[in-house]
Amino acid sequence: MPPDLQRGLIPRDDTTQLIAVLDTLKSRLHDAYQQWSLLDENGRIPAAPSPTMLLHHAADAQGLSHEVLQVTADFADNGHSTTRVGSTVLKYLAAAATESSQAAPHFAEAANAALLLARSSPSAEQHHLTKRMAIDHASACACLRRSSRSLSDAATELDQHLGLHGFLTSMRPQRPSPGPSLSTPSPRHR
Repeated sequence: MPPDLQRGLIPRDDTTQLIAVLDTLKSRLHDAYQQWSLLDENGRIPAAPSPTMLLHHAADAQGLSHEVLQVTADFADNGHSTTRVGSTVLKYLAAAATESSQAAPHFAEAANAALLLARSSPSAEQHHLTKRMAIDHASACACLRRSSRSLSDAATELDQHLGLHGFLTSMRPQRPSPGPSLSTPSPRHR
């Protein structure tokens, strides 16, 4: 394999390990935006939404975001992020980090609206707070969904990179195995 091509490859073990980390994190983000629903079983916003539940969503989203940021920072610190595939992966990781970091503030805003809603009397303000809470919660879930998608794109890029590893390995010239030595009779034994 040409040395310049070899330098552009992320080692196979590093690649498979990162894919496993990204797949796990992607699944956790996906589960979060699927399970953290504001709506009741009828698809309606509850009359008294739980600010505590929404604060837990914000805290959990902050934890997920921290993990995404850590994976992104770790990848950016190693030399693999400067390769062609590495820079593409880093682009996806940076997008995932940006999106995930925006989820927690939206969940916190939804919790704040729920707290204000609990203290307000039925009025136009209550209607406004309900809408604001629903929009903030939906925005937070959308951030988690986009972050999960970016992690998936990064994992796909790395998976294709593994395919390149396999292709290049199959292209290596095979050295002929030494066969039985052919002895030629020496001139003295004739």
